[in-house]
Amino acid sequence: MNIPFLDLKATYHELQPEIDAAVKRVLDSGWYILGEEVDAFEQEYAAYCEAKHCVGVANGLDALHLALLALGVKPGDEVIVPSNTYIATWLAVSQCGAIPIPVEPDTATYNIDPARIEAAITPRTKVILPVHLYGQPADMHPILEVARRHGLKVLEDGAQAHGARYKGKRIGAHGDVVAWSFYPGKNLGAFGDGGAITTDAPEIAERIRMLRNYGSRVKYVNDVRGFNSRLDPIQAAVLRVKLKMLDIWNARRSEIASRYNTALANSELILPFVPEWAEPVWHLYVVQHPQHDVLQKKLGEAGIGTLIHYPIPPHLQQAYATAGYINGHFPIAEQMANQLLSLPIGPHYTVSQQSYVISNIKSE
Repeated sequence: MNIPFLDLKATYHELQPEIDAAVKRVLDSGWYILGEEVDAFEQEYAAYCEAKHCVGVANGLDALHLALLALGVKPGDEVIVPSNTYIATWLAVSQCGAIPIPVEPDTATYNIDPARIEAAITPRTKVILPVHLYGQPADMHPILEVARRHGLKVLEDGAQAHGARYKGKRIGAHGDVVAWSFYPGKNLGAFGDGGAITTDAPEIAERIRMLRNYGSRVKYVNDVRGFNSRLDPIQAAVLRVKLKMLDIWNARRSEIASRYNTALANSELILPFVPEWAEPVWHLYVVQHPQHDVLQKKLGEAGIGTLIHYPIPPHLQQAYATAGYINGHFPIAEQMANQLLSLPIGPHYTVSQQSYVISNIKSE
């Protein structure tokens, strides 16, 4: 049996008539930058996220970057980030000329540890940037409490958490602003790049609307030095179709996670831990194994696709060599990079496919 890590074609095949009609609707409209399709998606996604505003941008990195700028981050400022995350979280900070200050994760949830944040705050700190990693919410209440006491803003990276809930409320506006990616492999993915921010703050939404469009509210009138980062209307149309299926697809992911939890409970793997206040959407199903590379090779030989998220922590990437970090600076993130493995999960996997994965893990 050949099982890819994620089957992206299946999402199109399930919704092909609706997606084809949506794309044709945009093509027939003759309007190919922003416009009604993007406006409609922004309204629908804001409502879905239980937020007051949504602004579509070109990709998830731009969403983070523009959100930081809208929060007033300037060169020389510091932004607290997880040590265990995809490098985009750090890159957005660097694009502002600011300095990412890493904080280690909680060893159970893999998300940033709220108890470690306060020690990283300095007079130059402007923003705390938690990531809802692998589709599970970070613990927002203690993070927000620390931010309020120190007069800091909170930007959430929701790129992997479309539809997730924290203490009953969807991720979308717990902090000051949430940045989203619609990269094709996300739970809500476009057929190309796309991104957005959600917020309850009208001034933040308005500033990002300007920044994404050359710093302009009115054509040829430029209030600030902006960027070209606009959600494509064809992608917006596709996302509108997929958004109607997101809860159903997330429920399917949850069923797969539950079967993994049951079947692998007595294996040598350390399985994901879910706090009672979290409702994850299982963007990834990440296990811990002392020899994850050996397990990955074995599963690969059986035709099972797996991935390591992420094999090199940001602080050890060549891109941040000038920061002076070395092995041992962030041992928890380094251990995770050396032991975590993501098993196949997605809304279109069959029970028989999953059973094949489980049987190959158990036969180790």
